Amino acid sequence: MSRSVAIASNSDGFQEFLDRFADRFPQSLNVLVLDNGRFHKAKSLSIPDNVRLVFLPPYSPELNPVERLWQDLKNHMAFHLHQTLSALKQRVQEKLQSYTDEAVASLTGYEYLLDAARE
Repeated sequence: MSRSVAIASNSDGFQEFLDRFADRFPQSLNVLVLDNGRFHKAKSLSIPDNVRLVFLPPYSPELNPVERLWQDLKNHMAFHLHQTLSALKQRVQEKLQSYTDEAVASLTGYEYLLDAARE
């Protein structure tokens, strides 16, 4: 069973995420597509050798791969009335756990990213 850990949304939290991410996938080159959030570009960041950061142009959510994942999740949740917050959380958790690697790849596999990965 995986354990979730809260990580702060600041440069220290992003550094912790990068380090854990790099440790989790040590044998591959890992590309993260990011918006231009201040903490994504902090000068104090130490980018692990197996991680590359690709920054999206400002105001371009249509290029952000995760937006299609969120849209799919929202479509799944739409028009369902939940009696409690716990029931809503349970439904979201079930949907998130149902995503396979292939499903996530099909939702987030923008051609520009696939082309960049081939280079």
